[in-house]
Amino acid sequence: MTLPAVRSIFAFMNNENNPAKAESDLNNLEKQVDQLIKICSELKGENHLLRERQTSLVEERASLIEKTELARVRVEAMIDRLKSLESD
Repeated sequence: MTLPAVRSIFAFMNNENNPAKAESDLNNLEKQVDQLIKICSELKGENHLLRERQTSLVEERASLIEKTELARVRVEAMIDRLKSLESD
């Protein structure tokens, strides 16, 4: 909870004899809670997108590693064939 939210709670509690001020403080607190809910929702969405992106990148990396290994094996095979041609 943010410091302004805590202050709003205490202000509300201290203004029980002033209904207009208490109502104003309560409205401010409600706005702050709504903002926190909105931010939380946005962060959850962003987190979900980042997790999807991470999964995609991990899969892409695995694919690239596999392709690199295949290319290495093929190049080594070509080198071996060229060496065998030289020795003939």
